[in-house]
Amino acid sequence: DPEFPLFLRWPYLPRLLPWLRRYMSHANDADTRRISAGLVPIVSDSVAQHKALCADLGLADWVRDGDYCFAYTSRAAFEAEAYTWALRREAGFVPEIIEGGAVQEFDPAYGPQITCIARLADHGFIADPGGYVRALAKAFEGMGGTIRRAEVEDITVLDEEVTSVLTDQGPLPCDDVLLATGVWSKPLMRKLGINVPLESERGYHIVFKDAQGGPSRPTMMAAGKFVATPMTEGLRCAGIVEFGGLEAGASKAPLALLRRQAKAAFPNLTAEEEIEWLGHRPAPSDSLPLIGQIGTSRVYTAFGHHHIGLTGGPKTGRLIAGLITGQPPNTDLTPYHPQRFDR
Repeated sequence: DPEFPLFLRWPYLPRLLPWLRRYMSHANDADTRRISAGLVPIVSDSVAQHKALCADLGLADWVRDGDYCFAYTSRAAFEAEAYTWALRREAGFVPEIIEGGAVQEFDPAYGPQITCIARLADHGFIADPGGYVRALAKAFEGMGGTIRRAEVEDITVLDEEVTSVLTDQGPLPCDDVLLATGVWSKPLMRKLGINVPLESERGYHIVFKDAQGGPSRPTMMAAGKFVATPMTEGLRCAGIVEFGGLEAGASKAPLALLRRQAKAAFPNLTAEEEIEWLGHRPAPSDSLPLIGQIGTSRVYTAFGHHHIGLTGGPKTGRLIAGLITGQPPNTDLTPYHPQRFDR
């Protein structure tokens, strides 16, 4: 269906199938609730986690407070997602429903086809994720950290403890290693003898640069399964899922759908130019990130966050920092165990 936000590169299907079988085996109520319960500790206090991180580093201005909205074509479309909203309510997220003409009064950018808004208050967003990460990196260097760019080729473990990281620039002796390389973590885990069922959820976005006529707050467009967010550079519309691996270039159809959906949702949207982008979301077959230590090796993992890497980043970082420094976590890390697929 060219109007549905899920795409597949058919030649990739034979390689995808083993992962897809495991992924689809979790498409049931019990596993969905288990996955939801596992994600709540990582993301439910994300705004507070980001603010705490930024306050410590003098970067508080990077986090913006605001609503997070879900836009629907009708109340019936909202009610069709009752199962998902029940899970959100259990996690403490209860929406305010805005209907009819009140939708355009709430935000005139929404087109007439949007007749129902589910508004969640007290959320937040980063208007320039790239700039934010660069600021964090600069703060890290200011605290005495060193950033090196190199290709990691292997990890040396002797007597079950890490001793060095082998790179294209030579070996780097170390006492601890954190593996946080997203979907590219899979081959490195394999070198450690662990086969992680991990695939790329290829995600697309279009930045409507210097846009006018877009929403004033981040909005999930339910029909198109993309989020429109007012950014420093313009309006970013991001979402859609395509399965096709890491090597293929961008497909035209997902971008075309994203463009059609954005123009339909925001009929008065104008922009100076459009910037297209494709990224790779790391998707473990059980939809939970890998956070923890591999045995007693002092090799730690922090990857597999699907679409919520930035959202769950601060909490994940605090958990890993606690493990490395010997501080017991106050969160049960069992759901995220990096060796759970070997059991």
